[in-house]
Amino acid sequence: MEHFYLVPGLQGRGLGSAVLRALLRQTDADGVPVRLNVLQGSPARRLYERHGFTVEVQDPVDVYMVRRPGGSALGA
Repeated sequence: MEHFYLVPGLQGRGLGSAVLRALLRQTDADGVPVRLNVLQGSPARRLYERHGFTVEVQDPVDVYMVRRPGGSALGA
C-alpha cells in the first residue's frame, strides 16, 4: 500500500482504523507484511504506529513504514 487517504470530513471518526484492522487481519492470515509511506509531519503516522507500523527508512519528504504479520493487537 503506497497511500491511504480519507477525506478530511471523515477523519477522526475511527473509519481509518476500521479499514486498517480489516486489511491487517487479512495480511496477518496470509503472513505478509504491509508497507506504506506517509508524508513527514503527517498526523496519519500516529494512526499507523498504533496499528504496529514501524519506520524502515525516511527521507526529507516521506517516512516509509512496515508492519509485519502480527505486528500489533488489532483491537487498537
